[in-house]
Amino acid sequence: MEKKTCQFQAEIQQVLNLVINSLYSKKEIFLRELISNSSDAIDRAQYLGLTDKSLVEDSPAWKIDIVVDKDDKTLMISDNGIGMDEKELEQNLGVIASSGTKAFIKALQEKKGADQPQLIGQFGVGFYSAFMVADSVSVITLKRGKGQQALKWTSDGNGSYTIEPAARDKPGTTIVLTLRKGFEEYLEEWRIRELVKRYSDFIAYPIRFGDKGDAPEETAEPLNTMKALWKRAKSEIKPEEYNEFYTHLTHDHNAPFKVIHMSVEGAVEFKALIFLPKDPSYDLMMPNKKYGLNLYVRNVFIGADFDLLLPEYLRFVKGIVDSSDLPLNVSREMLQDDAVIRKIKSNITNKILSELTDLMKNDRAAYETFYAAFGRVLKEGLYSDWENADQIKALLLFPSAKSDGAKTISLAEYIAEMPKDQTDIYYLISEDLDTAKQSPHLEAVRKRGYDALLFVDAIDQWIVDNLREFDGKKLIPIDKGNLELGTEKEKAEEKKKLDTATVDYKPLLDFIQEHLKEDIKEVRLSPRLTDSACVLVADENAMSASMERMMRAMHQEVPKQMRILELNPDHALVQRMKAMFDADKADAKLTDFTDLLYGEALLSEGSQLKDAKRFTKLVTDLMVNG
Repeated sequence: MEKKTCQFQAEIQQVLNLVINSLYSKKEIFLRELISNSSDAIDRAQYLGLTDKSLVEDSPAWKIDIVVDKDDKTLMISDNGIGMDEKELEQNLGVIASSGTKAFIKALQEKKGADQPQLIGQFGVGFYSAFMVADSVSVITLKRGKGQQALKWTSDGNGSYTIEPAARDKPGTTIVLTLRKGFEEYLEEWRIRELVKRYSDFIAYPIRFGDKGDAPEETAEPLNTMKALWKRAKSEIKPEEYNEFYTHLTHDHNAPFKVIHMSVEGAVEFKALIFLPKDPSYDLMMPNKKYGLNLYVRNVFIGADFDLLLPEYLRFVKGIVDSSDLPLNVSREMLQDDAVIRKIKSNITNKILSELTDLMKNDRAAYETFYAAFGRVLKEGLYSDWENADQIKALLLFPSAKSDGAKTISLAEYIAEMPKDQTDIYYLISEDLDTAKQSPHLEAVRKRGYDALLFVDAIDQWIVDNLREFDGKKLIPIDKGNLELGTEKEKAEEKKKLDTATVDYKPLLDFIQEHLKEDIKEVRLSPRLTDSACVLVADENAMSASMERMMRAMHQEVPKQMRILELNPDHALVQRMKAMFDADKADAKLTDFTDLLYGEALLSEGSQLKDAKRFTKLVTDLMVNG
């Protein structure tokens, strides 16, 4: 054939402008795209060679070469893959798919961001990324098979291209980029090595580097490792290989806590290599922290921190996903949020939760180590992942009041240890373990031999509304509402006893109520207390005292919470106050005792005193006067 000049479709310049100026956020991505095309060409040659042995009769050692010539400012990417004939050159490089560039431009104009259509593969725009850094691009190619003619395709991207005969000894394709001014960095070996390591490290074929226009030696060390660990059988992989890859991926030089190697087939197919770290990163709880998994498509790195593949409460998880089923937008830098993505995310999430469930069952000590590091983050799933809420609930651990906080137990373990007459799960929220352990609210459950879970993580305040039930048992706060324990008969007897005592104590209760009317909603006798004189209780649906304190500490405006002051009629202090009131309702000491009583209730729940100076003086006077 003779050299011929062809015109790009009328809209091709618009496409090139889009590619150069807006399609890719990083110019360096061009090398990834061209290496990916070379890898695809070798894949195709191997596949066709299975049925047509003549295509691979040279028994090629599949490879990709990168050669630079600083004098000529050229960068060459060469492969020994399938190659192209004249028709394929025109179709693949002269036209963006058979549907034309109008469709491509229209799709870009109509769809933006995460809604962009899946254009890679449909339109083959990856090749055109070369024009981001090159003044001109040449493609020298020889298609595999007998009787083929080597050809050269050349264009400067300004409306036309030429195709002419060329000299090439062996099948394959070489792309030659004459770099534009300002992009000479892509002629430096260190830069090429960096980009291959970042984007193409797991391409299955060796990528070698050559300088001064000379092809690299076959014995030269490849730039890429070619070790797509996730595609190998688990039985073939040694622990140290997992550890090495984890360090390469995360720069964490500690071995991972757990490795999860997945291979999923069916409606959606993908492979994943998931790592649970030993320790939380310093920024784990920081707002707007980047998280997610690294994405590969057929061993080609697409990008890091794809959060669409992982729920935020598993943001401590590291790893990679590789699937040719993944939908990408045209830039290959943003995933589409569609059914395939949701299925992959669901599979990965379920697998991680399942592995944690097995670990909790089979190696409790190891699970408690994991939970100490990441349990607080895991709890976030209760208000963000309704689908897996029950599984997340089963993974939670809380300090146990029975063990005085020394032991953590799960909800299932709590239920297993419940006495026969206990029907609900009891819990207490507090800012810290010491305050919770000393709370008077625990007296009633301890008296009956019941346990209580101590919610002492800051996040427990926020998740409690999503933790109302587990395995058919209600979760009941012991610092709110009317706490009723025991059998129906015992509840009736306790109510009768309190009703009788309330009649006797009503004048004193009214006096205390009047004196503290600005601070409390009600004064009543308590069914909860056995040892303490008093305790503050919130209404059933009101904000807890600990939540109120937390909100104020965050400088949030919170309406004053008027709680209920409960008194223990069997306590000597309350009985003495009644005797003082019966003897002399005007006794000045009654107001002092009332203030001391209220101060004691505030301190026992961890709240600040209303008037610390007055409280201190009253205690001092009481001590001096005996």
